[in-house]
Amino acid sequence: MITIMQETEGDTLAVKATERLTSQDYENVFIPRPNRLIKKFGKIRVVFRLAENFTGWEPGAAWDDAAFGILHRHDFEKLAVVRGKAWVEWATRIGSCFIDGEVKTYTPAEFQDAVT
Repeated sequence: MITIMQETEGDTLAVKATERLTSQDYENVFIPRPNRLIKKFGKIRVVFRLAENFTGWEPGAAWDDAAFGILHRHDFEKLAVVRGKAWVEWATRIGSCFIDGEVKTYTPAEFQDAVT
């Protein structure tokens, strides 16, 4: 499930991912929000916090995530991924090859740094 976090403000969108993400999470919750922010601000900042109970993406959600990222690769000023697992660092590095803005991982203790 994706939820919009209270740290969302101005050109910054903060979301929290829990359990297993579905296409409905992307289509109904995530994608409409950055689309509105991109239209309003041009480039945006996204903080994607992966909760401890996050287990990954269903295939359709993984496709939605990749397609959205590639479609908007020029629209991110910053993409911050928060999670303390080694695989997240690795996956984020690969994803950074497809996005123009700053892409960085943070530990849960560094969440406030990710938002700023």
